[in-house]
Amino acid sequence: MLDQIKKAVFIGTGLLLLAGCSGGTTDESAAGSEAVAAERLIVGLDDTFAPMGFRDENNEIVGFDVDLAKAVGERIGAEMVFQPIDWAMKETELDSGNIDMIWNGYAITPERAEKVLLSEPYITDAQAIIVLKDSDIQTKADLEGKLVSTQQSSSSVDKIKADASGIFEKLGGDLVLYPSNNNSFSDLESGRVDAVVVGEVYGRYYMKQSGKDVYRVLEDNFGEDEMAVAFKKGNTELQERVNAALAEMKADGTFDEIYDKWFYSE
Repeated sequence: MLDQIKKAVFIGTGLLLLAGCSGGTTDESAAGSEAVAAERLIVGLDDTFAPMGFRDENNEIVGFDVDLAKAVGERIGAEMVFQPIDWAMKETELDSGNIDMIWNGYAITPERAEKVLLSEPYITDAQAIIVLKDSDIQTKADLEGKLVSTQQSSSSVDKIKADASGIFEKLGGDLVLYPSNNNSFSDLESGRVDAVVVGEVYGRYYMKQSGKDVYRVLEDNFGEDEMAVAFKKGNTELQERVNAALAEMKADGTFDEIYDKWFYSE
């Protein structure tokens, strides 16, 4: 009888040990699942490029692309870690594996498309024409004989000069140039110039920050650049996950909410 009791205790103890081991395995599996959910993806960016990604007064990295990337991270189960990089070395950083993606107003060009894998375009940056709301200027052609301002040595200057409509000659071959687009907007508001040409992303950001409902963006522009997220060549798995998340966000209104936070919408 004693032997039978010993056997029963032994078996019971063994079952408890097995149960304990089983519980540990479950915990480890849960921990493993959490590890997968806590995947960290390194986002390379220029932290001086407002409004896409820049440092605020608290030295925190913020911006439109930052908010967009965080929202995508939530949908794909990844923590987005923002890493400032030398912008001139961005593709090298990606190719070496130091970062997982470039997400910072990265304009699509044929040269870049050869070096990296690109997401679907998620925003377009036009060389926008901005006037006061009550202006009689409705199209690019209406700029003839007007005073047009933009930032000196900017791509806006080149786009205006190269425009097929010949508008630069119709402006008398002259533009009102300033070191900063902020100066151009000040002159527009005061009536010293009739229109401002600026990248639409920055222009709408300035309009949002100003808090003044006095501007209007023409449908006409001086050319467009599409922006995308860049991945290392061959990383189609991450590309597809990001593309799917961005498509969902555009469909359910999340993208528009983030856009409206940063940019002026008419």
